[in-house]
Amino acid sequence: MFVRIVVAGSIAYDYIMVFPGQFKDHILADKVHVLSVSFLVESMKRMRGGTGPNIAYNLALLGERPTVMGTVGEDFSEYRTWLENAGVDTGLIKVIEGDFTASCFINTDLSDNQITAFYPGAMAQAHRQRLPLDGHRPDFVIIAPNDPAAMAQLVIECQANNIPYLYDPSMQAPRMNGPELLAGCRSAAALIGNDYEFAMMAEKIGCTEEELHQVVGLTVVTKGGEGATIYHNGQVYEIPVAKATVVADPTGAGDAFRAGFVRGYLAGLPMPVAGRIASLTACYAIEHHGTQEHRYTKADFVARYEENFGAEPLLAELFG
Repeated sequence: MFVRIVVAGSIAYDYIMVFPGQFKDHILADKVHVLSVSFLVESMKRMRGGTGPNIAYNLALLGERPTVMGTVGEDFSEYRTWLENAGVDTGLIKVIEGDFTASCFINTDLSDNQITAFYPGAMAQAHRQRLPLDGHRPDFVIIAPNDPAAMAQLVIECQANNIPYLYDPSMQAPRMNGPELLAGCRSAAALIGNDYEFAMMAEKIGCTEEELHQVVGLTVVTKGGEGATIYHNGQVYEIPVAKATVVADPTGAGDAFRAGFVRGYLAGLPMPVAGRIASLTACYAIEHHGTQEHRYTKADFVARYEENFGAEPLLAELFG
């Protein structure tokens, strides 16, 4: 049965630059209080990014037709076309006239040191959007990192209208206080984040991590190269990592993991299977530079799942 999934998250461009030297060779330690320095970079790439499109792109690869919700600038048209061609609905993406899409400018030297500047741009208006509640009412909402005010508004809307949602404060957790985080957790169908973020959320809320797992019946803790742990109604499931052919770029792996988990969860698959789908989905992402550069067919995915975790009839049936 078709499930209408709305993915509400940041939408951004990443400008990746490489400086062919060392930043430290051009910064005088005794003059940092009057710092004025320019770096001539040898390359720059504009990459599609943002938590909302990243998650939606991976959901589309897995056979869903997700809708991205967010705010963008007048420079978004090419990105919109890309998403539509990938099978993502962009009907809830609003263009803010006179502004730019959120942009992250990352300059990296030869030692992998980075100087980053982030311009929120149109993302600052995301809190003005509202979920559709007419014939296009969502069946499930993914509240991904975005403008914190927009995330808080979505929590209120989902709770008021009994719409199940995945709560994913993750990288925005440092900007949120305990009451805000607790409000998002209380009625969530699922909560996800990495092990550091879970520790931070528990500390801000004023509880232990074990107590946080009890606030939400389903929590997923990602642990990078060590896999993930799913806590579901008193049961604990350890999820192994899938084997990557190459680790090209870990950026976007977390978003891909979320897409894979939601795909399995909404299909009603057992938690270990949903977790392994998530693990493999993340694996594809880290094998490519950029967060939306990987591709595969459903048949490819099933075959690679079997290579990593063994045959799974439920998966073959889902993607058959």
